[in-house]
Amino acid sequence: MKRALVTGGSGGIGAAISRRLAADGCHVYIHANQGIAAAQQLAAEICAAGGSAEALQFDVTDSAAVSAILGPLVEDEPIQILVNNAGIHDDAVFPGMRPEQWHRVIDVSVNGFFNVTQPLMMPMIRSRWGRIINVSSIAGITGNRGQTNYSAAKGALNAATKSLSQEVASRGITVNAVAPGIIDTAMSESAFDAQAIAHMVPMKRAGTPTEVADLISFLASTQATYITGQIISINGGMI
Repeated sequence: MKRALVTGGSGGIGAAISRRLAADGCHVYIHANQGIAAAQQLAAEICAAGGSAEALQFDVTDSAAVSAILGPLVEDEPIQILVNNAGIHDDAVFPGMRPEQWHRVIDVSVNGFFNVTQPLMMPMIRSRWGRIINVSSIAGITGNRGQTNYSAAKGALNAATKSLSQEVASRGITVNAVAPGIIDTAMSESAFDAQAIAHMVPMKRAGTPTEVADLISFLASTQATYITGQIISINGGMI
């Protein structure tokens, strides 16, 4: 049984990813920080349905805390599927953006990517098989007004995806990013109404977390062996 870690696994998209990877036969570590109760409940639901899962709690921006949790987990057996899904919004137009808004968003997406991924790399490399999937955003490709910090964070994640994929391709490890557009989650409901979505999205609807999870499931599978270094959009035709 392959082991998978989903950061930000208690949110709308993260929960769908966790459920799908468990259905694919993985033991899923569902990460959360503030939402640990939701992660524990999700793990219990997966186990009750016959899957295998457990919740982990740490702050992805705290490298020492991440290492303290993940280090012992990979001493004897690698985590071979990693979905870097943790990320936050703190939107403001750039002239009025506070320094802490900039640094916190960058810290979670970019430094969080390093803090979580780097300790897992050598065990994964030694196993000569791995899947790293970074959850980016359409904002990291096109930019978005009021999200210079978020766009910068996701753009950096896209660049890191391409570089790391080249480093580990010969070790049987693929590294890709998935860039969702408007997805039907609690976060998007407060930002986009049905009329706005119909205007922005050629398919006239928001995507679902399950659709994102299906794409990630494929990229994590043995069928995706020759796909690496790619930023794959899932946005209903927005770009």
